[in-house]
Amino acid sequence: MLTEGQAADSPQFITVLEKVRVRGPVGRPRTRPGAVAADKAYSSRGNRAYLRKRHIKAVIPEKRDQAASRKKKGSGGGRPVSHDADLYKERNIIERLINKLKAWRGIATRFDKTPESYLAGLQLRGAMIWIKDLAKTTP
Repeated sequence: MLTEGQAADSPQFITVLEKVRVRGPVGRPRTRPGAVAADKAYSSRGNRAYLRKRHIKAVIPEKRDQAASRKKKGSGGGRPVSHDADLYKERNIIERLINKLKAWRGIATRFDKTPESYLAGLQLRGAMIWIKDLAKTTP
């Protein structure tokens, strides 16, 4: 999902998840991943409710202010949010990829004026990263 440069990512969470296709070794792609790992910015009631409704494990830590608000409500505030810390640590793979994408100045600064040219730059940079990584692993 391509949005304006200053737009927040969290409102696009559900839209992006609806476009996700998980490929296994055989069969058609699944539209429901087993788990979704995200940072605290995605820790909203709406996002968590969507994941619960689709039976997707949420690996999203709770924000401090949300935890404090929940605790302040006492037993009416609900149970604390739990997440798999080991699975959450694997999120760094995506963070490193984003950093590699942003190493290209045009992507980091969003010089391109049209969404089409920015998306083309993202795709070109992604292909460059893929080819470089492929060259490292190929004997």
